[in-house]
Amino acid sequence: MTEHHLPATPSTATQVLSRDTPPVLRVAPGDRVVVESLDASGHLERQATPGAGTRYRFPDRRGHALTGPIEVAGAVPGDVLAVRFDALDPADWGWTVAGRRDDAFARSLGLDGADPAWLLWDLDREAGTATDQYGHVVRLAPFLGLVGLPPAEPGEHSTTPPRAAGGGNIDCRALTAGSTLFLPVTVPGALLHLGDGHAAQGDGEVGGTAIECGMTTTVTLDLVRDPPVSGIHAVTPTARITFGFDADLNRATSEALGAMLTWLQLLHGLERKAALALAGAVVDLRVTQIANQTWGVHAVLGLDAVGAAVGAA
Repeated sequence: MTEHHLPATPSTATQVLSRDTPPVLRVAPGDRVVVESLDASGHLERQATPGAGTRYRFPDRRGHALTGPIEVAGAVPGDVLAVRFDALDPADWGWTVAGRRDDAFARSLGLDGADPAWLLWDLDREAGTATDQYGHVVRLAPFLGLVGLPPAEPGEHSTTPPRAAGGGNIDCRALTAGSTLFLPVTVPGALLHLGDGHAAQGDGEVGGTAIECGMTTTVTLDLVRDPPVSGIHAVTPTARITFGFDADLNRATSEALGAMLTWLQLLHGLERKAALALAGAVVDLRVTQIANQTWGVHAVLGLDAVGAAVGAA
C-alpha cells in the first residue's frame, strides 16, 4: 500500500463533475490518500464575522469547491469503488447559513427568504466540540458531504444533486471515520471527487447547510467486483446502509428500501416478502437530506439487528 498526499491547491481544485477533467492523482487499488479540501464555498480564509465575505477559491462559485479527480488504476464501469474513511479532521472554523431560499417550502416554515441567518463556529478537535457566536455547543461528528464520481455522459455536471449513478452530494451524516462507501464506477478510472466537509449535521440537513468546514480526510481506495447490492451502499461501524435519490420522495424511498430488502435476502436466505416482513422490525428509514434538489433517503440495518437462533447452524 502506498500513501499519497493531495493538498487543496488551485491545480487540484474543481467545482464541476466531468469525465473530461484530467486526474490530479493516480493511485492503485488499496492505496491510501490524505486529501485536503476547502469548505463547500471554497473560503481561503476565515470569515471575520458571521456571513462576511472573504477570498474564495473560485470567485464565480458555480458549485462545491472539490479536490480531485483521483484516478484509480484499472477501474472500469461494472466495478465498485470502495472508499474507506480512515480519518476525518475538520479545520478550526466553520459556518452555517439558513433562510436564503424563498419558495413554497420556506414560506411554509414562516420564512421569507430575506436576511439569512449565519452562524460562525469555532471547532475544537481536541475537545470534540463546535461553539458558535451565541455560545451554543454541539459535538463534532465530521464527514464529507460530497464523495462522488462524474456521470458517464460528457460535459460539465452540477455538483448540487446527488445521483444514483456516481453519488456525489450525498450528505449522509453516518459516513464518519470507520465507514466505507461503495460507489458503482461510472467512468474509466473512477475519477473520485471529495469535498464539502461537515463538522456536524442532523439527518435531513434541514436548514440547507451543515457546519460547513475545510477537512483533511484520509481514505483507502479499493475495487470490489461482487457487491451485495448493485447501487450505492455503505457499511459503518454500526450499520449497513442503502440509498435512494430522486426528485420524488416515494421513488427515493423505494430505491433505498428495495436495495435493503435485497441485502436482507442475501444475508438471511429469505424470499422478498419475508425480507420485507423482517425489515419492518429492524430497518430504519431516514431522510438523508432535503437541501439539494433531489431527495435523499437511506435505509439503515444495524449490524447486530438480527441474531441467529440458539442452536441454529
